[in-house]
Amino acid sequence: MPDAHGRFAPCALIPIYNHGGTIVGTVQALRAHGLPVLIVDDGSDDATREVLDALARDADGVCLLRLPHNQGKGRAICAGLRAAHEAGHSHALQIDADGQHDTGDVPRFLDAARTRPHALVCGAPVYDASVPRARLYGRYVTHVCVWLETLSLAIRDSMCGYRLYPLDAACAEIARKPPPARMDFDTEIAVRLVWRGLPVVNLPTRVIYPANGLSHFRMFRDNLRISAMHTRLLLGMLPRAPRLLWRRFRGETACAA
Repeated sequence: MPDAHGRFAPCALIPIYNHGGTIVGTVQALRAHGLPVLIVDDGSDDATREVLDALARDADGVCLLRLPHNQGKGRAICAGLRAAHEAGHSHALQIDADGQHDTGDVPRFLDAARTRPHALVCGAPVYDASVPRARLYGRYVTHVCVWLETLSLAIRDSMCGYRLYPLDAACAEIARKPPPARMDFDTEIAVRLVWRGLPVVNLPTRVIYPANGLSHFRMFRDNLRISAMHTRLLLGMLPRAPRLLWRRFRGETACAA
């Protein structure tokens, strides 16, 4: 059954920090698929706040959760996951506010979750020529680390912020130990959910880097955080290794959709 209560009641979750120019189009595209939308404002500037206030006031099916100050992507998503769970949703589709992700794939994410309701559905990016080469090549370092941390190839791309969480498991893991606050969140929560025993569905999806797009990734600072995260996860894998290897012996936990 879809969750502990036998429901499939998904919503979309959008963390936002100063993407006032792209959020309206993203929300409209999600609402066209019938998804209720929860926006988490992570301390945006006044111009973005005005756009969000208008969306929450005028758009049907849109809820706005506002954090008092900027706390980082990870904190914003955790707040949104908990709020969605408390509101009675069974699943949350995380998607960026900047227009990177193809909202045309929303039905494919939902279908994958209906078929395997206890799985983490991860977007596996298919890039076009707009992707920065340094960012593309740098991802492969994290891919290899994650394969070691899970002792499997279950997660094809742990850094993609387009994914669908089963909320019972995600919120239980967040309550057990709060994940990182910033850009290292996506990878760590995915690894920890695999440790928890969740299967993974990898869903190929088009990802673009819009011209003049606003990125909050800070090369030096965030790479240091990611390096520290991988050290922490590799150490955390060691006591879990027998269970992870046994799980792999019984059959790989990943599948492609």
